[in-house]
Amino acid sequence: MSQRAYSWENDVEFMSIVSDLLAHPEVLELSNYVHHHFTNRLDHSLTVAYTSYLIAKKMNLDYKSVARGGLLHDFFLLTVQEVEGLKQGSHNQHHPILACENAERITDLNEIEKDIILKHMFLVSKVAPPKYKESFIVSMVDKYAAVIEVVSPLNSLLKKRIIHAIYRLGLAT
Repeated sequence: MSQRAYSWENDVEFMSIVSDLLAHPEVLELSNYVHHHFTNRLDHSLTVAYTSYLIAKKMNLDYKSVARGGLLHDFFLLTVQEVEGLKQGSHNQHHPILACENAERITDLNEIEKDIILKHMFLVSKVAPPKYKESFIVSMVDKYAAVIEVVSPLNSLLKKRIIHAIYRLGLAT
């Protein structure tokens, strides 16, 4: 089976849970913001939301709140520098608050969704631990996704540079 067959776009249930959010112009605007150097904030949020949704579903948790909260966890329309410029604390501390405020403007949030958004920076900021298992899942998947998003392109770049060096040095046969 191809990896594409399991993508979020092809998951009817996932799409039914988040389609209203994905139709919102401000959510779509997240694609205009670079995230972790090599991706955009919308793609990152979809990766976190869908991966977390699959885990929560397997664990018989509130996968609907996980999908929605995961999609909205980084719902802020500012650059990292602009968030820092607000002088409300570090980017890691303040962007979850902005994301939650923005999310509450466009949809009703339940307590789990709020906790997911507000606590997703657990372990990298001074935020309290997640109150719900669902929040913990999104927080951990967010960190995993961030590492993959940074390391994978670097791996490809490193391979290209090594191959280029081999040819440049005349070591290729």
